[in-house]
Amino acid sequence: MRHAHLLALLAGTAILAACSGGSDEPADRPDAEATTETEAVSEAAEPVIQEAAAPDFSEISVVLEGDWRAEDSQRDTWRNPRETLEFFNVDPSGTVVEIWPGGGWYTDILAPWINANGGQYIAAHFSPESSSGYRQRSRASFDAMVADTALYGEVMTVDFNMETPLALEAGSVDTVLTFRNIHNWMARGFTERALADFHTVLRPGGVLGVVEHRLPSTREQDPGASSGYVQQAYVIALAEEAGFEFVGASEINANPADTADHPLGVWTLPPVRRNPSEDSEMAADWDRAPYDAIGESDRMTLLFRKPVSTDAGE
Repeated sequence: MRHAHLLALLAGTAILAACSGGSDEPADRPDAEATTETEAVSEAAEPVIQEAAAPDFSEISVVLEGDWRAEDSQRDTWRNPRETLEFFNVDPSGTVVEIWPGGGWYTDILAPWINANGGQYIAAHFSPESSSGYRQRSRASFDAMVADTALYGEVMTVDFNMETPLALEAGSVDTVLTFRNIHNWMARGFTERALADFHTVLRPGGVLGVVEHRLPSTREQDPGASSGYVQQAYVIALAEEAGFEFVGASEINANPADTADHPLGVWTLPPVRRNPSEDSEMAADWDRAPYDAIGESDRMTLLFRKPVSTDAGE
């Protein structure tokens, strides 16, 4: 009985189709299935564009490959930034102060790396009110560079010079770094005060990392470091007098080819490449090639620590 009813329905459907003039579907019926198929093909054919993952600047190796470093990275051969910062045990999640960063060669590495790790990079730079036009321009250029907060983070910049102590809270800093600056402080007569400032702002156990042009121990030390070179033992003695413990030295930035006795001091060598004035006696026979062949200076790399006091009152 159920089969007979189904056959009757099918017969009725056939009659209705015959009455419509033989067309399989009404002429005005939307082609829903065809539209769906076309859209599906279009969607399938359209490539899926995935945004590239943002670089992970928490890894220093990624920072060192950053395109913003441009030609500066060519000097990595002489300055060995990764190995140097590893020797200094720099914690990028901490508070790190760079003293007199100049044009920002190390800032380009330190600030993005520290920012990505949640730390704080502080630049102790020249005062914008300095009487020196060079120092004013240097500070203005640095401030303009680190204004890119997306890359550098919120850089804190404080003044530091022979008239202005390092105005940071005592015991608030994990690391102080200085690259090729001690000879400048010696020339201006405030090396001892500078080291005392660093000792004050560092927390107990905090570290001081020093890179400086190295004078051979067999040569007499000029108190004003007019050649730009300083004896390693002299730097260690100054730091220890300021209350630091000497942790160790590395030969990461050594250059045995540098004799440290150049006619225009360390600035004779790259990257400064200073030449004698045209009206000097030296200019007539001047040959730059031997100095360029030496490369950048021989440098000491020293690590110091502020002692952790055992005094219960400290």
